[in-house]
This record gives sequence, structure tokens and C-alpha cells, in this order.
Amino acid sequence: MSITTYIYEDLKARLSSSQELPVQLTLESLADFYEVSFSPVRSAVNRLIKQGLIEKGDDRRLTPKATRKRSQAKEHDQALPAPPQDMYELIANDFVRLSLEGVAIDLREEATAKQYGISRSALRIIFNRLAGAGLIEHIPRCGWRLRPFLQKDMQAFLEVRELLELKALDLAKLHLVTEDLQAILAGNILPASKKEHPQIDNSLHAYIIEKADNIYIQDFFQRQGKYYGILFDWEEMDRQAAIETVEQHQAILHALIKKNWSAARKALSFHIQNNHPVLSKIRPSAET
Repeated sequence: MSITTYIYEDLKARLSSSQELPVQLTLESLADFYEVSFSPVRSAVNRLIKQGLIEKGDDRRLTPKATRKRSQAKEHDQALPAPPQDMYELIANDFVRLSLEGVAIDLREEATAKQYGISRSALRIIFNRLAGAGLIEHIPRCGWRLRPFLQKDMQAFLEVRELLELKALDLAKLHLVTEDLQAILAGNILPASKKEHPQIDNSLHAYIIEKADNIYIQDFFQRQGKYYGILFDWEEMDRQAAIETVEQHQAILHALIKKNWSAARKALSFHIQNNHPVLSKIRPSAET
């Protein structure tokens, strides 16, 4: 569902029933409420005017058109539509796909806001979140730039990650709680049929790092891990990759619960280095 369609359906449901409008019926108020630019609001309002649910006066003021008494409207109340997909998630996923092409792309706020039908202020909030995650960066006096994915960068990250996460396991092993490990294990479930998708609980890694209680290890993952975390989450939309993740998590967790530290280290090392069947096959144009 597009943002324009959502606004149209939401206002239509409110206007056709006994529900009050959330804000004044002006383009500015509606744009602020839905956190979008005027364009999708104007399109939605024009559709509602054509349907006779809104009237535009000679002074261009918008007013709801009363079609029946309030007591009668209650019998015809409509459920409000579900909001469209979270715009941060939508834009992040789109940018991941662009990043995988391996080319740094300059991003313009005005054009991007128009593309997604949101206001520049709402887009700027999303851009700041993406910058914090390392997916884009802000170039002073120039704007925003998409970070390109490069195989050599991912391999370098994985090498350092493996060293630090194995060290974290050594520091954390005496502080791990069996009940916590069992809860994480219960969250990693293989599909019961070919139609189902596996259920993944990735909290094991953060749990080990937390229990290690080493601020320098924590700092590395907070600074460098967010970008790859987004890429790894995207990769796990692939069903086979997700199945492999669950199987490897289970192997690590079973070893930890049994306090078989050598097996746990071996399983964790294998998981870090071999859990990216999709990303490892991508050869961006910048590397060819």
C-alpha cells in the first residue's frame, strides 16, 4: 500500500463513520500528522473531494461533508487501515540493495523525500538513523552518501569480529546463565514444513558480548557492527541462509549449555566465517 492510498483509506474510514479526524482538515495539519509531504495528502484529499466526502469552499477551506447523522454513522463504522510499511525499514532495505552494487551514491534529500512520499524533515530523521548504523554518511556541505558494500571490507570485519567474539566468549563463559541460553535456544526454530520460514533469535552474540563486560569489545561492535548487522538481517530473508543460521546457533548453544567450551569456540568460529552464503557470492561492480 502506498502512503497516498493509506492516507486516503484512513481519512475515508474516519469521514464515513463516527470517528473524529485526528487533526484539522488542512493540508498542513494532515501532512504533519502523517509525517509526509503535501503531495500524497493533496492527492488523497482530491480523491475524497471527488467522492463527496470532503467539500472545498470558495475560500478553499476544506470541510467534511455530513452524509448522515452521527447516531446512524455508528452502525457503519469502518476499521482504520493498517499503516504502510515502516518507512525506515523500507528505505533501509532499498539502500542495502543499492549498497550491494558496490558504488558510492550521492543522495539528495529533496529527490529522495519525493520518491518515498514523505517530508524532508521525516526523511532527515531516517537519514540520521541510517548514518548512525553506518549505511550512509553525511558529507559536510555536500549532503549524504551511500556506503558501498565491498567483499574485502566484510572479510576484514569478520576477521576482527571472530577474534573479539572468541575473546568475549572466554571472558563470558563463567558468567553465562543456563536458563538464558535455553531461552535463546528456544527462539531458534527450524521450519516444520517447506512452506514455513525458520525462526531466528540473534541475541546470542549480544548476550556473550554483554557478559564479557569489556568496554573495548563492546565499543567495536557498537561502532562497526551496525552496518553489517543490517546486511546480515537482509541476508536472512533468504530461507536457506536462515536455516543455516538456526542450525549454527543451535550447535553453539548446545555446546555452551553443556559447558563444552572448545566445541563452543569451534562452532562460534565456524558460524562467523561461514554464515554468509548470499553476501559472499556478491561481487559488486567496484570489485570487478
